[in-house]
Amino acid sequence: MAVVLEFEKTLVELENKVNQLREYSRAQGVDVSHGISLLESRIVETQKQLFSNLTPWQRVQLARHPDRPYPKDYFQRLFTDYLELHGDRRFADDQAIIGGFARFDGEPVMILGSQKGRNLKENVRSNFGCANPEGYRKALRLMQLADKAKLPIVSFIDTPGAYPGIGGEERHVAEAIAVNLREMFQFQVPIVVVVVGEGGSGGALGIGVGNRVLILENAYYSVITPEGCAAILWRDAAATPQAAEALKLTSTDLLRLKLVDEVVPEPVGGAHRDFDSAATMLGEALRRHLAELRALSPAERVAQRYEKFRAMGVFSEPAGAEA
Repeated sequence: MAVVLEFEKTLVELENKVNQLREYSRAQGVDVSHGISLLESRIVETQKQLFSNLTPWQRVQLARHPDRPYPKDYFQRLFTDYLELHGDRRFADDQAIIGGFARFDGEPVMILGSQKGRNLKENVRSNFGCANPEGYRKALRLMQLADKAKLPIVSFIDTPGAYPGIGGEERHVAEAIAVNLREMFQFQVPIVVVVVGEGGSGGALGIGVGNRVLILENAYYSVITPEGCAAILWRDAAATPQAAEALKLTSTDLLRLKLVDEVVPEPVGGAHRDFDSAATMLGEALRRHLAELRALSPAERVAQRYEKFRAMGVFSEPAGAEA
């Protein structure tokens, strides 16, 4: 059964009424096309009004929608000849991060991404999309292979964050993420990163250093979840929507702050309503950015990536402050 968010209920009710009228028309042989047309017009108006005025917290809810396409869904629609690679060659095969060789428009690439599950069994296997150190070390192994083979890297992010458990600490998750950050700055191949759902803190950044960072319209990217921020600053879960506003985590905020390079549009109502259209729009953006990056020399790609991240977090000092 499809999940319906609170703010989607009015729209879903209208869509159900249209389906009921169509079923009634088929069953009774009655022409109700005029009524259907009126309802469809109202649905379009409702969609425009609803999804053009979403709050940051509502965007977060869409980013977490359980029916939203995950990285693997984009793998299936955008790439061919996908050959998944497993394990970090040190400890285990963490299913919270998946990846391998594939072809995009016939050209070989390396793809990787954080991965959630559609049901409890899959979520347990993928740790609800929260990677352990071995997940980041697997991602690093794949990226090193890509750099050696001179293949572009496309990284998909959809995680609430790295796994914060004792096992992750014992196996040095912070170090694993830090090493990935260091190494991703040095790879000479094109790297395109796409935030397709949740972009949570260092867990996202561990596979998020790229020449281009794209974000889907209803995805978010933040140093902390709104719930975590509300707990720390307000000590009240009721302040979660206020925290989402303060964090400036939506795609439009991130583009304005120059933390992402492009906002990729989604089908009206969100990517969960039309996987194929969402993949098509993302594919067009990937195609364009990969072509631009392939035209640069390896040294230019490394320098561009470095300068891009060094320019983030611009601040100003008060007049008269000492150097």
